[in-house]
Amino acid sequence: MPQETQGHGHHHDPLEKKKQLNRLSRAMGHLQHVKKMMEADEDCAEVLIQLSAVESALHGLGKEIINEHITHCIAHAVENHDEAAIEDFKKAINRYL
Repeated sequence: MPQETQGHGHHHDPLEKKKQLNRLSRAMGHLQHVKKMMEADEDCAEVLIQLSAVESALHGLGKEIINEHITHCIAHAVENHDEAAIEDFKKAINRYL
């Protein structure tokens, strides 16, 4: 059963949420590795490669969140004529991009 989130009254698929949280955890682990590499004065080129992987993972997570939000939350907002939810999402997209 989908779980309602606080603040905006829409539902998230628990499987998608778990997938997104796992992706975030992996990105956090990679970022911790980057920190350790820097602390150990490892090769800057290798640090940059790892940092690029973290950025890519976060960008992919952002795309997943946007896709799910459009598919579920914005679809419901349109059905319910919830202009505020649509405007809030537009603002969030503009900040994200």
